[in-house]
Amino acid sequence: MKIDKILDTIEEFGDNHIASSTENPVREDAFEISDEEKIDLIEKDVNHILETLGMDLTDDSLKGTPKRVAKMFVQEIFSGLHPQRKPKASVFDNNYKYGEMLVEKNITVYSTCEHHLLPIVGRAQVAYISNGTVVGLSKMNRIVDYFAKRPQVQERLTMQIVQELQAVLGTKDVACVIDAKHLCVNSRGIRDIESSTVTSEFGGQFKDPATKREFLDYINMDTDF
Repeated sequence: MKIDKILDTIEEFGDNHIASSTENPVREDAFEISDEEKIDLIEKDVNHILETLGMDLTDDSLKGTPKRVAKMFVQEIFSGLHPQRKPKASVFDNNYKYGEMLVEKNITVYSTCEHHLLPIVGRAQVAYISNGTVVGLSKMNRIVDYFAKRPQVQERLTMQIVQELQAVLGTKDVACVIDAKHLCVNSRGIRDIESSTVTSEFGGQFKDPATKREFLDYINMDTDF
């Protein structure tokens, strides 16, 4: 039966880190209903999940949980799904003619694994070499945060950050490295609390071994203040 094949495929995926494309798998009708309508629908679903688990939702500690979870999903941890929330990244002329790479280190990453809906927590290191324009430093953080706030796969997140900055800056010379812990590995399954996952994407000049080495040396510098 078809459903049996689907279940077998899901079971085969297991804990494997699978990404279908560089775009998040979002339906075309994803934004035809409002955030408020989504919250109402998700609240009912969370309520059903907790009831199915046997939880007493009349308890003072639990009765507000379905609404809290629904609002968190829509307004916070998955808010980056909506294209209207993409940060406006204004660029400026590189009037001071800075010609070396600019590196933004230790950008906090809070995301959610799309396979188990558990947190991904880590740091992103992002760099670019100006070809005549620069972008505000905080916008680099906001771009990372925007793409992180959705059900994600770390490889895809790394690529999306680079591709967005390449489009904003009009250059291929962008790089990103992310080192993150996945709670789907740390808190369940193998339950390895020490392991982390490192992904990278190098564009343009950053594919050159010497430039890549310089970038990696920068991000390994001690920045404790």
